[in-house]
Amino acid sequence: MSQSKAPLSKLIYEHPQKRVKIEAVVLDDDSCPAEEFLDRLSDIDVAKMKALFNLFAERHPLHLSGEKFKKIEGTDLFEFKNFQIRVPCFFVAGCRVLLTHGLIKKADRLPKSEIKRAREIRAVFEKRGSSHA
Repeated sequence: MSQSKAPLSKLIYEHPQKRVKIEAVVLDDDSCPAEEFLDRLSDIDVAKMKALFNLFAERHPLHLSGEKFKKIEGTDLFEFKNFQIRVPCFFVAGCRVLLTHGLIKKADRLPKSEIKRAREIRAVFEKRGSSHA
């Protein structure tokens, strides 16, 4: 069985003074859904997301309002929020936050299909991470 040579994640944001790193999961085919989503956003929306990542790093996540960062109800996942832009994520050891993918949310609740996608991307990361250990 061949192992993917792709890195497990790509650095998206690192605070200059804090140890917090925000990374995007890289899949077996070398694609990176969160990075690809962020690349498709307008320059203004990218700047807003970077400001949100900076705010997250400077404050403990519990001090951010649910308007900007929250736990996805009924899961162990979280999401960065900027109006309709949503970027699901999860935490790993070492002050790391891993982004799974991104979406423009049209309805009140996050679609179950997007939660499923986030869980599948996390599972790929965890499987590949355990094989790198």
